[in-house]
Amino acid sequence: MERGRLAILYALAAVLLWSTVATAFKITLQYMPPLTMVAFASLASAAVLFGVLVWQRKLPQALPLLRKHPAYFFMLGAINPAVYYLILFQAYNLLPASQAQPLNYTWAIALTILAAVVLKQKIRKRDWSACILGYAGVVIIATQGSFSQLGELNYLGIGLALISTFLWAGYWILNTKHAGDPVVTLFWCFTLMLPILLPLAWYFHDGSHIPWQGWVAVSYVGVFEMGITFVLWLQAMRLSTNASTVSNLIFVSPFISLVLLATFLDEEITFATVSGLLLIVVGLLIQQWRRKESSPPPAAAHNADLV
Repeated sequence: MERGRLAILYALAAVLLWSTVATAFKITLQYMPPLTMVAFASLASAAVLFGVLVWQRKLPQALPLLRKHPAYFFMLGAINPAVYYLILFQAYNLLPASQAQPLNYTWAIALTILAAVVLKQKIRKRDWSACILGYAGVVIIATQGSFSQLGELNYLGIGLALISTFLWAGYWILNTKHAGDPVVTLFWCFTLMLPILLPLAWYFHDGSHIPWQGWVAVSYVGVFEMGITFVLWLQAMRLSTNASTVSNLIFVSPFISLVLLATFLDEEITFATVSGLLLIVVGLLIQQWRRKESSPPPAAAHNADLV
């Protein structure tokens, strides 16, 4: 198959899978608290990434890279998955997924702000426009277009969702300091946190009472949100003959996600949520347009939590 078409297929597979994870988050949180979810999703992700490394014949690279940069990988792992996903899952625990998901989608805007502070990069006029539009969308989603009920907002959930965007942006800024294989890097991030996350999760919440549905749900989150979908996206970017065409597909994901939330969880998708999300996406497209003229952002892929 021609490289461009294959890249689009990989990208579409990644986008469709990422579109399901907001629904998967809410389903999994019905069976276990955020800490347990982070721990066992990380275990599933580490397992699938190990399989990917074996399949790609990259496993021999893994141990020498860890020996060379142990503190770096531990620091990255402390951010992602440990702190980032713990905060993100708690945000989903406190908010409707139809609100938490669009708020988390502003991570690329947070990246612009953090890069200006940490890396001393200049914020251009288009970046300011993207920030204004993006955070205007956040306000609309958070308030649902009504400022008369400000006292009833879940400020903790909203704050955690926004904090998660800066953590994810910080993770990618740190990731640019290292030239190692991204799949190997992600594998060590998850693996090094398991000796900390698993005992903590078991101590605070005995997993023996979790039904099989919970284990299936958390495995799905680990495999597709944290693991294999990232690999599919990297493959799409590697094969692409036009990176902007592929990267723009990610903007479809949050809208598909809202449809899935309404279909499977009966969440009400309000006009305010859709309007706010449109503002966020327009802001991100403005950033994307500017970046086509300069250099692409680090790992423009994920989402993720574009999720």
